[in-house]
Amino acid sequence: MTKKYQAHIYVTLRPSVLDPAGTAIQSGLAQMGHENVEQVRIGKYIDLKLQATDEATAREQIELICDRLLANPVIENYRFELEGVGNN
Repeated sequence: MTKKYQAHIYVTLRPSVLDPAGTAIQSGLAQMGHENVEQVRIGKYIDLKLQATDEATAREQIELICDRLLANPVIENYRFELEGVGNN
């Protein structure tokens, strides 16, 4: 029996990687009068639903999906939250 899961995936640049888009937004915020913003980093948020036999299998699949497609392991980190959304 399979169960449905929803993953909330967050992909961000590694701290050592420059973020020109974040820098541009920080500059724009300063021009708008928000000089108190010290740093802006841009990332990706992905919602993904899948079916798996159990939570451990679902987590394993999400790890593979992130490692192989959603995140570039050279310059990006990722984390995810997984929740069950009911039975099939």
